[in-house]
Amino acid sequence: MSKKAVVLYSGGLDSTTCLAEARAAGFEPYALSFQYGQRHTVELEKARIYAPQVGAVDHMVIDFDLRRIGGSALTSDQEVPKGRDIDDAIPVTYVPARNTIFLSFALGWAEVLDSFDIFIGVNALDYSGYPDCRPEFIEAFGKLANLATKAGVESRGKYRVHAPLLHLTKAQIIKRGLELGVDYALTHSCYDPTPEGLACGLCDSCQLRLKGFAEAGVPDPAAYAGEVQR
Repeated sequence: MSKKAVVLYSGGLDSTTCLAEARAAGFEPYALSFQYGQRHTVELEKARIYAPQVGAVDHMVIDFDLRRIGGSALTSDQEVPKGRDIDDAIPVTYVPARNTIFLSFALGWAEVLDSFDIFIGVNALDYSGYPDCRPEFIEAFGKLANLATKAGVESRGKYRVHAPLLHLTKAQIIKRGLELGVDYALTHSCYDPTPEGLACGLCDSCQLRLKGFAEAGVPDPAAYAGEVQR
């Protein structure tokens, strides 16, 4: 009998692969996305299209506005950096406490579903230096989940936060996704797409995606604006 799992799902490369991983591990994936005031809402359009195709048995989109808090180029009019050398410094595209907020919603839905498994597609190797993508954070939230819930306190089960991509390079993630049948043409990674929904090819997320496909030795099927070296 399949077990239920809540999967954080943005419609991007990593979260789509993570959703496929949950399904391959024998879970019934309940996909959870957010409209949080991000400038790259085209990712949600992809998520709505692809969630059932990748195996989600249900897909919920929760709407709230982090633009009111600000503090990030993704939730304000601040310019998204383009063509920079990516290092370990936390960039302006970091959204304050975003994964903590997302996982909290996922935990609430999991408890209602009587599920003890949450999947998140964070990556600590080829990523933009966000503090809430580190192994320490995932471990800490797992402990919190078992302290903060009725189901955890009553010992009806033990919550586990799965991060199957945590220690993989972007190229390894792509290769694994292809093994699982992921169609990356229906994913979106760009932080600052054009009004037509084309990826810029120059933001951190686009650079990491393009680098991953190049190292994996397969073409990136995403639609980019202008001339992009693939």
